[in-house]
Amino acid sequence: MSEATDRPVDGDAWADACAEDLASEQARRRARYGPPPGSAAEELRKLVDAVADKVSSLQTPLLGIAAQGAVQQAIRQARSAVEPVIERNPQVFDHLAAAGSELLAAYRSAVEGQESRWTRTTDGASGPAEKPADDPAGPRDEGPSGTERIDLD
Repeated sequence: MSEATDRPVDGDAWADACAEDLASEQARRRARYGPPPGSAAEELRKLVDAVADKVSSLQTPLLGIAAQGAVQQAIRQARSAVEPVIERNPQVFDHLAAAGSELLAAYRSAVEGQESRWTRTTDGASGPAEKPADDPAGPRDEGPSGTERIDLD
């Protein structure tokens, strides 16, 4: 028999080694970059808390006591409106965040394509080529016009 078959086989050795590697990599990333961001619902809670803390810390003489009380009441109402939504549907915020990222990517793609058409020249880097006014091909290409549509299809 060979040496490889003489040893007892531990079926979970590979899984254990992978789990150890993953844990050490996660610890390394936490040490270098800090804790990973939470879910979108947790981030929304943090945002509401940060805004509420910042607004409540503003002590301006322009706002009277009554106005500051109204601001505090508005903060309490905003928190009481947001918390139940977050508690009932935390996954909704993850989906909304993903949808927002997709919309941003689609918009960026459309804008980059349009910008490349606007900045494209026929003379290379020497600047935009101007068409003569009597050119039957159409008006001079002087950049975007107010009626030009960006096709997102």
